[in-house]
Order: sequence, then structure tokens, then C-alpha cells
Amino acid sequence: MFGKNKILKPELHDGSFLDIQEIFPTLQGEGPYAGHPSVFIRLGGCNLACDFCDTEFESYQNFSLEKIIEETIKLSKNSDGKIVRKLIVITGGEPLRQPIEKLCAELVKLNFLVQIETNGTIYRDLPPEIKIICSPKITNEKYHQIRPDLLPRLNALKFIISKTHKNYQQLAEVGQSKFPIPIYLQPMDEYDATKNKENLEYTTRLCEEGGYFLSLQTHKILGIR
Repeated sequence: MFGKNKILKPELHDGSFLDIQEIFPTLQGEGPYAGHPSVFIRLGGCNLACDFCDTEFESYQNFSLEKIIEETIKLSKNSDGKIVRKLIVITGGEPLRQPIEKLCAELVKLNFLVQIETNGTIYRDLPPEIKIICSPKITNEKYHQIRPDLLPRLNALKFIISKTHKNYQQLAEVGQSKFPIPIYLQPMDEYDATKNKENLEYTTRLCEEGGYFLSLQTHKILGIR
């Protein structure tokens, strides 16, 4: 968290087990699927360390693929046993750091809508049904370019915006101009009410001037996970 996490390399194995931070039901709070009832599968570990990241992803446990699927199906149901959370969000950390191809394929077979949230620095050959949302990140004051093999697969880009954080005051060219990818701008949560208000106003202006979509962290507004 907050850039102090261990930087981990991509893993190479058959995907029959994965390091899982948590699996939980909620509403998707950000991006193009905001408001959708969902189940989040948060994977452990990341290949980057971002100073504003407020997500805990280092106290993970190793789960079998069967256990992950079983828990996801259980949490997708309401109190009457009906599947109502049809969106599965695979996030992290960095979810593409681990071999999630089998997990994605199984979820697609079960007729779930599957969304990946990635930083765009790792590629995996995922089923074509998977929706990939990329939030580009910065290291050494420079945005990582999105991998050229991943760019054609992206369904949306989400840039984090801050009025005062010099590295995040504008969106950057990370390869997206070659493709008609929808772009969302999201105000950075700096845990300061004054800064957050300024970030929201500043991000709103950027959206209005550039024709971008505004993404709010509605789960924080609602006080849910």
C-alpha cells in the first residue's frame, strides 16, 4: 500500500491455483461498469508500487481454482439463492501478474461478465469475452506505455487525476491514440477533503474540455467495499 509493497514479477504456472487477497460481493464503484452488482476477486501482489495506492494486496493466501470458483458462485447469489451478481471483477494488485487464463475461461463458461482491471504492463492471452479496463501508472515520473499486444484488447482506459500531484495532473499518450478506446478520468483520493474537492472540480473540467467520461469512486461515497 502507498508504494511500500514488494514489487513482484509475473508468475508462470498452469493457473490451477492463485494467490488471493479476498473475494467479496459489492457494487462496482468505478469505470464503465459502475453500479453493477458484482463479485470482486482481488489477487495478491503487484509488479508496480504506486504512492497513492490505498489497496491492501499483500496478505494473500493460495487458493485452488476450484475453491475460487466455488466461493465466487456462492457470493454471486442473493438471500434467495438466485444469481444476481453477474459481473465478476478480477483486480489486485495486478491481476495479470498471475496466470488467470483458466479462471477467466471457467467464469465465461458459467455465463458471468468478467472485467479485468490492469495497469497495462503485462499481457496474457485471455478469452475474447473478457472486458479489460486499463489504468496506466507512473514509475520514475513517467507513464508506462501500454503493451502493444494488450492495446487492441482494451475496452476502456482510466486515468487517475490530481490537481496537485505533478505526475497525475494530465492524461498522457500511452499508445491509446491508435485505437478508439473510451477514456475515463477519476479524481485521486488523497485522504484530504480539501484536496479531494479540488481534484473533483479539476477532473470535471478536464472531462468537459476533452470529452472524457468522469469516473467517481462511488463505493467510497456509499461507504461500501
